[in-house]
Amino acid sequence: MREDTTGGTRSTVSSLEVFRIFFRLGLTSFGGPIAHLGFFRHEFVARRAWLDDKTYADLVALCQFLPGPASSQVGIALGISQAGLRGGLAAWLGFTLPSAVALALFAFGVVAFGDALQSGWLHGLKVVTVAVVAQAVWAMAKGLLSDRAHVTVAVVAAIFALATSNALGQLLVIVGSAIVGWRFLPVSAGPAAQTVRFPVSARAALAAWLLFFALLALLPVVAAIAGDPGLTVFDSFYRVGSLVFGGGHVVLPLLQAEVVPRGWVTNDAFLAGYGAAQAVPGPLFTFAAYLGAVMFGWYGAALCLVAIFLPSFLLVVGALPFWDKLRSSVATKSALVGVNAGVVGLLLAALYDPVWTSAIHSTRDFALAIAALALLSVWRTSPWIVVLLSAAVGAVLHSLV
Repeated sequence: MREDTTGGTRSTVSSLEVFRIFFRLGLTSFGGPIAHLGFFRHEFVARRAWLDDKTYADLVALCQFLPGPASSQVGIALGISQAGLRGGLAAWLGFTLPSAVALALFAFGVVAFGDALQSGWLHGLKVVTVAVVAQAVWAMAKGLLSDRAHVTVAVVAAIFALATSNALGQLLVIVGSAIVGWRFLPVSAGPAAQTVRFPVSARAALAAWLLFFALLALLPVVAAIAGDPGLTVFDSFYRVGSLVFGGGHVVLPLLQAEVVPRGWVTNDAFLAGYGAAQAVPGPLFTFAAYLGAVMFGWYGAALCLVAIFLPSFLLVVGALPFWDKLRSSVATKSALVGVNAGVVGLLLAALYDPVWTSAIHSTRDFALAIAALALLSVWRTSPWIVVLLSAAVGAVLHSLV
């Protein structure tokens, strides 16, 4: 251990070693964001002792409060704790690269065989998405909706999201849920937290926050003036990465509202890629690489991937120096309770539209979705196995028509 610039201590792990550790996790971490956090705890709390359980739990809570993919943000913060900003970048790249490359390659297959969008195996991927999202809704509801007040917030959020069906409506749901949580869903202060410091100065944090808001405000203007398609796409994915709370499956309605109505990606291709994303390890936000590859090839995959994750990196860097003060604030915790309930409502709305409406067209589709849900929830089958089985069954059913 050695002294860092902020007065705390950190290990001498190099950024290359951080990349190696997270690349292995990126290859093997199936199961979605909750499972990722479990893998991280085993690797960095139990095995490597980079931090203790209480510190890890508080770090997870902070990243859940920030918009973006919580598991990736926790990984970035862990990388920063060991090797500074380069360590954070190495952690993100290692954890993200395997699934991003796999989904980009899948996109090339979809583009090369356009008529495959009508094939049974691809429809099977869309059907399994219903099961995956339904499981996520149920799991989040059990963990985040502890009483009638929380359930009410979630239901109202779902109704509002279905009534508006756009990104602005979803943002209003998040803001409104935070206000409701802050005002009407109080939480106890809890015991005092252990002091933890990261090698990020207050000046660097302020610069990160300023850049985050500058890009959020100026990218739409610059894109409109320049008229460059790549810049327009970058703006859309950056905005999604800046506004999505809850991470994981919650990004679905935001991305769908950005790319499908504009004709950048068809709804069939969108849901097929989302289904394929369940079969790969790593963060679900790498779905952006699939969408970018469908639009612009490898250039688009890299463009969309950087755009959707950049807000997370800037927000984590901006929050870490003030982490101790944030995690001890009762008001912050109360707002987070409301946001979490609103996120469940958004996910419930997404389960119906576009997931259910685009995938379930017959009793056979419904039967396949139920079977997939049972495999995931009751038999605890690995998601990638369920995805492959659903694709195979979809192909068989299509051949019988």
